[in-house]
Amino acid sequence: MKLHLNQKNIPLLATIAVFLLIYLAGSVLYSNFFSLRVFVNLFIDNAFVGVIAIGMTFVIISGGIDLSVGSVVALAGVLAAKMMHDFGVHPILAFSICLGLGAMFGMIMGCLIHFFELPPFLVTLVGMFLARGLAFLVSLNAIPIKHPVVNAIIDFGIPLGFRAWLPATAMIFIAVTLVGIYLQHYTRFGRNTYAIGSSEQSAILMGLPVGRTKILVYTFNGFLSALAGVVYSLYTSSGYPLACVGLELDVIAAVVIGGTLLSGGSGYVAGTLIGVLILGLIQTFITFQGTLSSWWTKIVIGVLLFVFILLQRYLSKAGARR
Repeated sequence: MKLHLNQKNIPLLATIAVFLLIYLAGSVLYSNFFSLRVFVNLFIDNAFVGVIAIGMTFVIISGGIDLSVGSVVALAGVLAAKMMHDFGVHPILAFSICLGLGAMFGMIMGCLIHFFELPPFLVTLVGMFLARGLAFLVSLNAIPIKHPVVNAIIDFGIPLGFRAWLPATAMIFIAVTLVGIYLQHYTRFGRNTYAIGSSEQSAILMGLPVGRTKILVYTFNGFLSALAGVVYSLYTSSGYPLACVGLELDVIAAVVIGGTLLSGGSGYVAGTLIGVLILGLIQTFITFQGTLSSWWTKIVIGVLLFVFILLQRYLSKAGARR
């Protein structure tokens, strides 16, 4: 009896293997590396990256890309901080306004991509500059966030024992991941996203709501980008217009390392979760090492990304030969 491995699952299995190898190497080389506290810190320190990466997974599976996410994070954070600091707006209302604006921003880009048949790269590149410019219009400097409700959210958490603590920001990341998994595998929206990424023309011939799904994908991603801005502002207790410059590249790297094909039509939210944790694990490994520059994180991520792109290319050619 022979076991046949689905080619689409190979990148995900490779992602899991890389994560386990890095974790095992760190555990062997450094004491306390293999601890609950270090593992939980991966979720805490990368919560805002992970929230965006979940939305980006849907975008890339649909065959698109979104370069505006880092700028939307900065805009949402600095706008929420401005409303609370200068105008006394309640944090819940300020955060809600930012989430609504993020969803609207994504919806507008989705409409431009669908109705005018514009390339997602160019539309979201314009969105990136627009959102960053708006962030600087709100404020040129960092704005501290000081409010009893915000402090209560920051201080809220679940004690896990062994000096580990799961704060609200990490819980948001986990909740978004679970919602993403549900949407991807148990809803028409998720199935339609896969169909569009595999072949948009075939999806149209099958009568699937291609336009509506595309717009929903970018709306969902815009909402999660703004949510990541809220998470980032809670993480740093401030809003800053220069925050997260270049973050979109880290997010795309996490999604690709997580096993999602850049050509669209294949990928898993669970793989993206592991991809985000790998980025955090590399940074933690270098921190434990102590003598290497933080720029080595970028170098290692670049090498991993190159390897996974080669793997995707090989699998695509193998699938075409069949």
